[in-house]
Amino acid sequence: MAQRKGIGENKQKDDFHVIHKVPTGDSPYVRAKHVQLVEKDPEAAIVLFWKAINAGDRVDSALKDMAVVMKQQDRTEEAIEAIKSFRDRCSKQAQESLDNLLIDLYKKCGMVDEQIHLLKQKLRMIYQGEAFNGKPTKTARSHGKKFQVSIKQETSRILGNLGWAYMQQHNYIAAEVVYKKAQMIDPDGNKACNSSLCLIKLGRFDEARSILQDVVLDGRSIINATPSSLSSSLSEESTRAKNRAEEMLHQLDQLDQYYKSEQQFSSFSSTVSPSSVPTPSFEETVVEMLDKLNNEWVPSFRSSRRLPIFEEISQLRDQLACN
Repeated sequence: MAQRKGIGENKQKDDFHVIHKVPTGDSPYVRAKHVQLVEKDPEAAIVLFWKAINAGDRVDSALKDMAVVMKQQDRTEEAIEAIKSFRDRCSKQAQESLDNLLIDLYKKCGMVDEQIHLLKQKLRMIYQGEAFNGKPTKTARSHGKKFQVSIKQETSRILGNLGWAYMQQHNYIAAEVVYKKAQMIDPDGNKACNSSLCLIKLGRFDEARSILQDVVLDGRSIINATPSSLSSSLSEESTRAKNRAEEMLHQLDQLDQYYKSEQQFSSFSSTVSPSSVPTPSFEETVVEMLDKLNNEWVPSFRSSRRLPIFEEISQLRDQLACN
């Protein structure tokens, strides 16, 4: 009877850890996770995660979990400093996920320059064959589900994040170049919309319109696909991209009409001096600068470890489109 009771108690403990996703044991890290997930006390959990790190108990997980809790408590700057201070105690395998967490923290507190620097660093690691610890894919997790991510998908994702960071700096020329490279590697509707927004900001309305129209058409074809050949998440993503593209097209039409009316007004009110010297148009200047930026993406075949995907994109340099 006593043996049966012991077995039942052990099963209840196991069920408890599975339900609450709390590791077993009584170490500092386990206590921190219990306080975080069961007792729902984030401030106390942060203190215990500190203790786990100082005790050398599951440092990789303790540092990442502590930074996440700090972010949730709007202690983003502290989380950044904690990662910088203690990442040298973490394993080599944990460094990539710590970089991803740092990028997210930089984004939340508006540290765009730091975000861009780290994104470029991650791209160089891919270029040199050092990403994913030398493996062609890695396991990622989203909403509790695991899935495989390829180097190709990761490169496009990082380029998309880099493009968005440039947009926050209002550097739409650099952002458009980066989004174009991302679309060459692994296209999706959201990045296409962002690329179109850059083109609109640069006054290249016809190019933006063409891209947005393609997003709408692609979205309709995906949405109309049979359920058996399409995942629900892909369908939702395509629907959002299509709706966004349609809204942007509507806004672009209004903007186009406004500029046409402005041009008509200017043609009646302006006079041209015979001695005036023609100057390059805004679009010509943009194209010239874009060509210069594209030249910086010319690949250099220095490393035999580089993946074939980088036959289409160029060597990444520190000075890419920073000015």
